[in-house]
Amino acid sequence: MNSETLDVTGLKCPLPILRAKKALAQMQQGDVLTVLATDGGAPGDFEAFCRQTGHVLLDASEQDGVFTLVVQHK
Repeated sequence: MNSETLDVTGLKCPLPILRAKKALAQMQQGDVLTVLATDGGAPGDFEAFCRQTGHVLLDASEQDGVFTLVVQHK
């Protein structure tokens, strides 16, 4: 299992999701993508994205205005 970090801080919807989708397409089942985002809608967007795609949102947290979203490839 591999893990990668994707920094999309400063980008607004839909760019964080689009960049994550592109990164996940290069990953294998079970791999983990950690996304760093500052868009206030990112947590809800990633919940919906995972629900629609079958990926798993392992964790969503916020510290100092930066959301950390941990997504496991389905």
